[in-house]
Amino acid sequence: MKKAGRQTGFTLIELMVTLTIAGILLAIGVPSFNAFIKNSSLTTGVNELVGALNLARSEAVKRGVRVTVCKSANQTSCTNSNGWEQGWIIFTDENNNAAYNPTGTPPETLIRVHAALNSAITATSSAPVSNYVSYIASGRSQQTGGGSQSGNIRLCDDRSGNIGKNLAISLSGRVRATSGASCP
Repeated sequence: MKKAGRQTGFTLIELMVTLTIAGILLAIGVPSFNAFIKNSSLTTGVNELVGALNLARSEAVKRGVRVTVCKSANQTSCTNSNGWEQGWIIFTDENNNAAYNPTGTPPETLIRVHAALNSAITATSSAPVSNYVSYIASGRSQQTGGGSQSGNIRLCDDRSGNIGKNLAISLSGRVRATSGASCP
């Protein structure tokens, strides 16, 4: 006669201990993962806006004309309401008025359109760059009436504390992004 082999498997106690440990690890890991996703979304928004500003600056130098980036809710015209999170357009600003006019003389060229950022992100700005940023052929940022244009755009999400990102536009037109901006 053959001897019966030993049965193997998990006991109920071993299974309960394993599930308890898995539950503890999930409870610790999920909040960290949520913060990672929010930080990643905020960084993406900053990079998209920095890319738009750098594109406008390089196009102004390349084309030898003023190029403007303005807030745009409908991605066809500039707006003076709300923040940069609603999207923006980049265009040649032939008449130096920071308003896109495709039928003007000469007609202005739409270079790029960007839709709204993630709905949890807000982008508030200081007065000189609250509605638009314009670059002239030298690559400097300049207000439509003349004079240098510099300022800050702060991007935050639904969290509070020093988790925001700040874009600083210098007098020379350079854009620098920093972390740790205070969010409400």
